[in-house]
Amino acid sequence: MGKKFFLIIILALILFPKPVIAEKIAGNSALLTSVSIDNTQSLANFKQKIAIRKVLQKWQSPLVDSVDDFITACNKYNLDCYLLPSITGIESSFGKHIYPNSNNPFGWGRGLIMFEDWAEAIDTVGKGLRENYYNKGAETIEDVGRIYCEGNTWAGKVRFFMNEFKKEEDKIQLFST
Repeated sequence: MGKKFFLIIILALILFPKPVIAEKIAGNSALLTSVSIDNTQSLANFKQKIAIRKVLQKWQSPLVDSVDDFITACNKYNLDCYLLPSITGIESSFGKHIYPNSNNPFGWGRGLIMFEDWAEAIDTVGKGLRENYYNKGAETIEDVGRIYCEGNTWAGKVRFFMNEFKKEEDKIQLFST
């Protein structure tokens, strides 16, 4: 009887281990508290949201808390979700180098246009790209670049950052499958 009872206890401990609250042991490093998904948000946007956050964190961008604003603008104005954050990478090192208190990481209006906050800048530039570029015939980033910037290397630089975001999304896809 004693051996059977002991085996049952050991088996119960193996099959029904005491739950471990890993957060208390490891801290909050694995939590995604700042990245959430709701029923109206697509899985694709969720992955893009994480990818944008990861790249902005890598570049120590002050725009890191504006990820939702980028996603909202890309959906609202039917833009590639990596276009707007990529433009900020070129124009201001992701918001780190802007005209003081302008909240203008896009160089919009030669960087002299002042915005109330990052969200207003993101929405305004998203709307401007849709209405003044794409709706007027721009089909590629190169087409946008010819209007947006006087130089001829702008589009290639934007594509570089867009690829950085896409690579991060590919990593997320790899781990989510």
